[in-house]
Amino acid sequence: MSAGDQKNGGDKPEDTVPVADVWPEVERAECLARGAALKWASGVFCRPENLERLSQYKKRESQRTASIHTRLKSMVQSYLEGVGWGLEQLREARAELKEVSHALKKSGLESNQNTEGVKSLERLREVSVNHRQLLAAVSNLPRLYSVRSMVLETERLVESRRLLEAHARLMDLEHWQDDILWQLHGAAGSSLSAEDQELVAKYFSGVGQLVDALGKELWAVVSSALALARQNPTPFVSAVRIVEREEALDRALLEERGGTRGNTRPLPPGRPRCWRACFFQVLEEAVSARFRSVSYLHTRGPGLAGHLSALQHGIMADLATVRHLLEHCVPPHYHLTGAYLRASHHCLHAHLAQVSSWDLESGEIFAVLNWVLHIYNSPDMMGHPELVAEMEKQELGPLISTEGLDQLQNKYVQSVRKSVSEWMHKALQVELQDWQRDQEPDTDHEGFYQTSLPTIITQMLEENARVALMIGESLRDQTIQMGLYEMENLLNRFREALVEFGKEHRRDPSNNKNKFYLHYLLASISNCIILKKSTESLQQQQSSRSAGQFSRTPPNPLAALDRAVRRACRLVMDKLLLDLQPFLPGLLTRPWLVQGDPTPKLCCVLERHLELYSRVRPPCRQRLQEEAQWLMVVEYVRALMQKRLVCRSAEERKQLAQQMIQDDQQFREILHCLEGEGSAPEVNPLALLPVLADFIRLKDPGMLTLEVSGLAAKYPDISEEHVSVLLDIRGDVSRDIRGAVLDLLEQSAPPLPAGYRPIFTDILVPPSTMAFCLPTAKCA
Repeated sequence: MSAGDQKNGGDKPEDTVPVADVWPEVERAECLARGAALKWASGVFCRPENLERLSQYKKRESQRTASIHTRLKSMVQSYLEGVGWGLEQLREARAELKEVSHALKKSGLESNQNTEGVKSLERLREVSVNHRQLLAAVSNLPRLYSVRSMVLETERLVESRRLLEAHARLMDLEHWQDDILWQLHGAAGSSLSAEDQELVAKYFSGVGQLVDALGKELWAVVSSALALARQNPTPFVSAVRIVEREEALDRALLEERGGTRGNTRPLPPGRPRCWRACFFQVLEEAVSARFRSVSYLHTRGPGLAGHLSALQHGIMADLATVRHLLEHCVPPHYHLTGAYLRASHHCLHAHLAQVSSWDLESGEIFAVLNWVLHIYNSPDMMGHPELVAEMEKQELGPLISTEGLDQLQNKYVQSVRKSVSEWMHKALQVELQDWQRDQEPDTDHEGFYQTSLPTIITQMLEENARVALMIGESLRDQTIQMGLYEMENLLNRFREALVEFGKEHRRDPSNNKNKFYLHYLLASISNCIILKKSTESLQQQQSSRSAGQFSRTPPNPLAALDRAVRRACRLVMDKLLLDLQPFLPGLLTRPWLVQGDPTPKLCCVLERHLELYSRVRPPCRQRLQEEAQWLMVVEYVRALMQKRLVCRSAEERKQLAQQMIQDDQQFREILHCLEGEGSAPEVNPLALLPVLADFIRLKDPGMLTLEVSGLAAKYPDISEEHVSVLLDIRGDVSRDIRGAVLDLLEQSAPPLPAGYRPIFTDILVPPSTMAFCLPTAKCA
């Protein structure tokens, strides 16, 4: 090995590790660079003409490589300079650390040498602490000796209600107690021991009792502030001044000992007292004391309205005292009027919630609702001009919540419903008893029959609606709705009573108790008309927005009224038929054809009934007259269909027709009241009798086909059986004419027009009683 080799490689170990093994990234980077160069070269020199520019490419790449080497050398040089500067700083720091280490070792040796001297000072420290405690005890001896006497003196001042002087003494005692505790705390150098705290608390135990006694007197004065304000407000003013002193002390102590950093002095016992908050709490309790003594028994019935009225006057008198007297005895920031309003409102809210939970009757619930919704916010109470602004500031809300008001209104409606149901039941029982009286029903000023039932029902429902409207439209609507439900129930029971009344009369028509049966039926119809007008009036009073407020099926008393009226009218017609029945068998017989009897008797019965129908209120009066007319004609035609009289000759047919026309004239004279009233039916049933008379009187049987055609056109409900009976009564119709007439009727049977009331449908033709019949083609 040469000298140069030794110089260059003497420090190099023989087993030098290749760079690629230490930094494999270098080999990978070199491979990537070679691959990129080959790729570039293959792309550039793929064409022969680019080989001519090889020298240019080589020169450019050489310049680029030289530039990169220059930048690398410059960067490495700057890094080496930074590393050198850092090494120099590390050497300086190591030298400084060595100096500091030597200084710490030296101070540690000196501290160990002074430990013995410190131990000799412990005894001196104990003596100093004892000396300070003795000094504090000697300096506080005069105060300690006077504590007992001051406690007794303060107790005497409290008992005599010299509150300001008593509070001044109490503040001195508390100040002494606080000073002693602090001196003991400072002398001890740390927190007081439990023994020391117990000793001081025991010695000053009378101070805590004085605080309680003074507070008791203060709150007694505050609770009786309203009475004192009218007589001697001085104790109340003293109480307010003491409360403000205590608030100032609480605030000062909290700021001094709680807000100052590094101040470890504890708060005195019982602080903060927060007597201002207690002041308003006692004021609220004093207000609520007016409501605690109220019991359920003292407010039953009319007593509740009197109690609420007394509350109104008492609260307004107290508010006047607060505004005009007590407000001047307290600082402005107390807002005493607002505080009293708030306390009164809260107490009233709780009191009325208690009252609402009782089992109240309708009158009591009305008193509560009226007081809450109208009196409380009226100018006579909280709506007073001098209180409106204060009420708006407080934002107190309603006395009773919306849910509570809804519950009260529902209770009111249910209570009224119970009362209405009982009264309606009683009224119906009285009505049923009236039906058994042995005298005519009463008449009104227009001469119409009536009983007390509609008057009682109408007045009751209208009065309930009027009273409910005093609370509000919503309650009025609920009350009317309830009344309509009860009206519907009453009318259903009324209809059932009418049915029983009719059954009882049919069982024994000659019973003297039923002497005025028809009269009371007519009175019942008039009653229904009055109730209908009352019902429509109540429905008109309901507001339109109440239609969808009720989940139940809406009441339909008008339908119940219509059913009751229909039943009563049917019973009236049954009574007319019953009275006509004895004379109907003699109608359209040979004695009738000769003598005309019993038509006059039928007319007398009909006239008597029609006269009674005039005692019924329209429009049912016209309806009864029309029904009587229909009934008379139907029974007359039914008697004709019985074939009691079959004509033997043309003279008999003429006589039968004339007698039928005479009967028609008599009926028309009785029923003339229907003419000109605008309520006559479109098809007058009396017009049927002359048509039938003309049919029977017709001389030429060949014209019967034309006559039947006209008859069927006027009365499309006439059947072949009816025409066949009419042909039988004539007695002169051959078989061929009969067949032609019946065939024509069968072919030209028109449908019933709209609004047409059938008359022949109600008349059944008795079955034929032929003994023997040969089977002919026609019969087949």
